[in-house]
Amino acid sequence: MVINKRKKVVKMRGSKTHGGGAMKKRRGAGNRGGRGNAGSGKRGDAKKPRYSKSKAYREKNKGFSSPLINKKVRTINFGVIEQRLEKLVLDGFAKKTKDSYEIDLSKFGVDKLLGSGAPTNKLMITVSTASKNAISKVEKAGGKVKLLKQPIQKEVKEDVLVDEKSEDEISKEEQETKS
Repeated sequence: MVINKRKKVVKMRGSKTHGGGAMKKRRGAGNRGGRGNAGSGKRGDAKKPRYSKSKAYREKNKGFSSPLINKKVRTINFGVIEQRLEKLVLDGFAKKTKDSYEIDLSKFGVDKLLGSGAPTNKLMITVSTASKNAISKVEKAGGKVKLLKQPIQKEVKEDVLVDEKSEDEISKEEQETKS
């Protein structure tokens, strides 16, 4: 025979403390030791190591991370390319033409060309971005740098000087000239 047991909440309707004993016993957050991360203080043996030692726990869920800021840019110096030029040709990352070398740096995951090193060979380099120093060194050696991503140039708006007329008078004059 099946007996339907009533839930405790239903049984305790009308009871002042719902079976919790004295009214003080289940009152507020003090009964559970505080709210949130309370109890991580410095008292004796009560220190909680997950707060004090773990940097990941302390910095969890704070703010957001922008994908643009956190993107790591892989770079290579101009001098490194010069040193490893023959190996790049053998591996298929560079091609030797009559008097120059053609290199596509995006094939092996390089995002930016930097200008440290001395030019000895004529290089035709294709890369996402490059420093000004790297571009000038390649061009001095007779080569060329082809950029895949053009740098963003901000539009500069001309400043309007307001002498004696207020902004309302200027906007009225503009409306009259349009009509």
